[in-house]
Amino acid sequence: MPTIHSTAIIDPHAKLANDVVVGPYVIIEGDVEIDEGCVIHHHAFIGNGARLGKRCTVHHAAVVSNVPQDLKFKGTEKTYVIVGDDCTIREFATLHRATEHAFDTNAGTHDSSTRIGRSCLVMAYAHVAHDCLIGDEVILSNMVQMAGHVTIEPHAIIGGGCLIHQFSLIGTMSMVGGGSQIRKDIPPFALIGGETLRFSGINKIGLQRHGKSPETIAAIKAAYATIYSSGLNFGDGIKKLSNEPTASIPEVQHIIEFIRSSKRGIVGT
Repeated sequence: MPTIHSTAIIDPHAKLANDVVVGPYVIIEGDVEIDEGCVIHHHAFIGNGARLGKRCTVHHAAVVSNVPQDLKFKGTEKTYVIVGDDCTIREFATLHRATEHAFDTNAGTHDSSTRIGRSCLVMAYAHVAHDCLIGDEVILSNMVQMAGHVTIEPHAIIGGGCLIHQFSLIGTMSMVGGGSQIRKDIPPFALIGGETLRFSGINKIGLQRHGKSPETIAAIKAAYATIYSSGLNFGDGIKKLSNEPTASIPEVQHIIEFIRSSKRGIVGT
């Protein structure tokens, strides 16, 4: 049976794996599923629609799956916060449910979730708003504030105190400096920072840590030289890059597709 402190308030309909540990004064609502190995520290709130994977830790006074701060939300929609395995949610962080129960006609599935990937770290006071999608192994540092419908690709690191505009897209293995106001999309593998938020080079250390070869790293660096330093606008830079031999490298192809699909435009220099 789960280990539950006597002061915790848990709806009898909630589904907790046998080895879950629940601390003092925790509140867990009925439509909740918590998988094996999870630890919920004191005063945390786990609301309807929460789905926690294996071995997650929710620290004290964190909120997982509260209703969205969105006037479109009527209160009757069946939406979720889905957290992958091995995630850590630190104290006073807030993760909000999706706003609408939307049906994807192409995939034939319901997309009604705010999603956190595997092995993510959501640090203290960070806010993940409704309908956000966060990939695996993402780090949100202290007080990162995300608006709704933000997508962060895997392995990105967001510095403390960043403000992220709604519908922003942040690319894989990018790293954003603390205190940034993110109003445009952040391309993959990039270092982004400064008072005016600009491209500052590639995340070479992050690429090396993820096992990228020197040849791949050099190709990524050259790709961004074409985009940012060739004197071409982004559209023409992408056309030029698409015709170069390195365009067949998966990481370079991802850069091309990311920039082509960007609706907000990418950060400049």
